[in-house]
Amino acid sequence: MFLSSKRWPAVPLWIACAAGLALSACGTRHVSRDLSPAGAAGEIVFPDPADVLLDDGTFPNRDNLRAIGAGVTKPQLYDLLGRPHFREGLRAREWDYLFHFRTAQGVTTCQYKVVFDRDYTGRSFHWSPAACAALLDVPAAAPAAATSRFELSGDALFAFDRHAVEDLLPGGREQIAAIAAELNDSDVASVQVIGHTDLLGSDAYNRTLSQQRALSVRRLLIEQGIAPAMVTALGAGMSQPLKTCDTALPLPARIACEQPNRRVEVLAHGTR
Repeated sequence: MFLSSKRWPAVPLWIACAAGLALSACGTRHVSRDLSPAGAAGEIVFPDPADVLLDDGTFPNRDNLRAIGAGVTKPQLYDLLGRPHFREGLRAREWDYLFHFRTAQGVTTCQYKVVFDRDYTGRSFHWSPAACAALLDVPAAAPAAATSRFELSGDALFAFDRHAVEDLLPGGREQIAAIAAELNDSDVASVQVIGHTDLLGSDAYNRTLSQQRALSVRRLLIEQGIAPAMVTALGAGMSQPLKTCDTALPLPARIACEQPNRRVEVLAHGTR
């Protein structure tokens, strides 16, 4: 019989363990004390970090860690986190990892342990130091930028069908001054003035009229101390009515009915 003298390279120990080979050489089955069949430990013991096998640990994917929970299998853990970082094989009741996390204070190093039940599904999960668990907390979403809304009746600002600053009624000037004072006392990032009209007249005419009214209010806000670069003016015309009136009404009644549609909005957005 011919026997080849070729020597095949040795299979790394962790590959043999993961493949279920040479189980007696796969290290201790657990280091914690009094493991129950259900996967609870009387005392959790972490291995010495100096005994780590895998290049001093890894930087894990935090979303993968968040996906781990009771009932996770070893193949699933292997897929999410990779092989355990210490001498632990398929029949081990614990898998241990050495993880590093980048934080605002620098790199934080943590140990992570999964304890399995007798069927080798994960049942309890532990961190050392325990404060490392907070590294998986999802940061609170930044609050949406606040918007303050002021609505001015067009009829309180201008005489019917008027738009110039000179056409402003005394009550309208007072309202604008009060809005400006409130905005000056806050940290708004931008201010938008939107003019609206009723449904009388053509779309083109009303869009121009609403833009002119918005520009007049913008001008007065700037005169009251609002930075020009913060304030924009927009004419929405009759595209956003609040009320629909019977078109068969006599003109005076129609004008009175349409009053809620003749308005100017001032929207203050966010903070500087």
